[in-house]
Amino acid sequence: MDLIALADRFARRLGILTFALGCCLLLGSSALAAAPAATPTFGFKDVVDKAKTLAAAPYKEDRRRVPDFLMNINFDQWRDIRFRTENSLWRKDKLPFEVQFFHPGLYYEYGVTINSLAPDGTITSLTPSPELFNYGQNDFGDKVPGDIGFAGFRVHCYIKNKEYKDEVIVFLGASYFRAIGRDNPYGLSARGLALNTASPQGEEFPHFKEFWLKQPGAKDKTLTVYALLDSQSCAGAYTFVIKPGAKTLVDVDSSVFFRQNVDKPGFAPLTSMFFYGKNTNTRPIDDFRPEVHDSDGLLMASGSGEWIWRQLQNPRRLLDTSYAMSNPRGFGLIQRDTDYEDYQDLEAHYHLRPSCWVAPKGDWGRGRVELVEIPSDLEYNDNIVAFWVPAALPAIGEPVNLAYTLTFSSWEPEDKLPPAGYVVATRTAAGRQEQSRKFIVDFKGGSLDKLKGNTPIQAEVSVGQGARLLEQQLMKNSEDGGWRLVFTILPDDQGTLQRVLPSNRPPIDLRAFLKQGNDALTETWSYSYLLKE
Repeated sequence: MDLIALADRFARRLGILTFALGCCLLLGSSALAAAPAATPTFGFKDVVDKAKTLAAAPYKEDRRRVPDFLMNINFDQWRDIRFRTENSLWRKDKLPFEVQFFHPGLYYEYGVTINSLAPDGTITSLTPSPELFNYGQNDFGDKVPGDIGFAGFRVHCYIKNKEYKDEVIVFLGASYFRAIGRDNPYGLSARGLALNTASPQGEEFPHFKEFWLKQPGAKDKTLTVYALLDSQSCAGAYTFVIKPGAKTLVDVDSSVFFRQNVDKPGFAPLTSMFFYGKNTNTRPIDDFRPEVHDSDGLLMASGSGEWIWRQLQNPRRLLDTSYAMSNPRGFGLIQRDTDYEDYQDLEAHYHLRPSCWVAPKGDWGRGRVELVEIPSDLEYNDNIVAFWVPAALPAIGEPVNLAYTLTFSSWEPEDKLPPAGYVVATRTAAGRQEQSRKFIVDFKGGSLDKLKGNTPIQAEVSVGQGARLLEQQLMKNSEDGGWRLVFTILPDDQGTLQRVLPSNRPPIDLRAFLKQGNDALTETWSYSYLLKE
């Protein structure tokens, strides 16, 4: 997916998640330069101080708004504005990283301030200029003011080879950013913070209002970016240390100060797309592709050592599912199915889309991993959100300090996420009895593949309120060496009203794992079944 398609993908999210993308514009006097302000040192603590000061005062909407004529251009006009790569930040210095910038307008209505931080501590505010861009067939280049900021930026480095610097991470829109491993196209996104996602009062979208890009050394393998976040409810400071590679790592330090109480603060949020997959019997569109999704499951590692795989869905109505745990070892949205045959898409390359794993640093205490699944009738809508919600927040004015590492890469069983057996496919079908539902779950990996078909292993299946287990079978899969669990549930008869209005019924929670004696052989498969409406 090229940068224009990437920007379009960001924008299309507006249709389903009402994304308030806080981006903007660029241009100004001459080049990437302004009056430098000498600063002995600058680092995360300075951004934390700025965030604390911001949060201590009422929220003020001080972002620079893009002129109306830029907001009224069409997509083709916006796409025709190209950054001149020869103007890339640090290119003339022949450093290992370069930075290019996005032009505001169309979907991006607010300006973002971007600064360059020199090794001696000098901070230079990067001023947009018409010279930075090729406006193609557009005739409005000379009308763009030079004080509105940039829409966002992308980082380039040698990640595939030493001949060309490929882009590796993009910051564009509200607090969104996305990165790739060496062999991936762009896919899912991360965010700085998610507030009140899928809440009745409506979601709030914090935005990065200012960035500081730390100039790397000639031999540096990492790039450091500082960011200041602001919103009606909070302000925050972030450090991103980016290490590109086959697996691109982003070390994140964050300190968030709340101005007011928030019902659902979502930390380390991930956003992705699931249109349809093996568990979708009726596709939302008539299409030749067997599956369409950026991620197919939410993987979680609890502090107690349990691994949970939650198969994603494109539900008929919004699903909001929580998994309570203490001191999580990690969670992530995973593209586990990496077989081209399951997608047959030579343009989108869904089989190459990256997974993202969130690995906490230190103990995060009690809380929950929350998964929000939103109905979607377009593959361009990101309809999946996952994040961490602490059990309690500190007093107003006190920071929430969280640190974690994001890993963007293709999912590989060799990574031992999870360390034991794992789910490779989830399928569903109508059961023989009216209203019953059959689930087919395939496991493999770990010690499973070495077990013979007559090995006495068991499946532990649990069915939540609203249904009962009718039958189950577990068998060795002679075709691929894994194991197949098949079980059928029957929803309870809850009266005439529930039969007429099945949408009133809560989802049925299903879980299953394989064991030998008291020893778990696999992760726990999890699913939320909505009664057919």
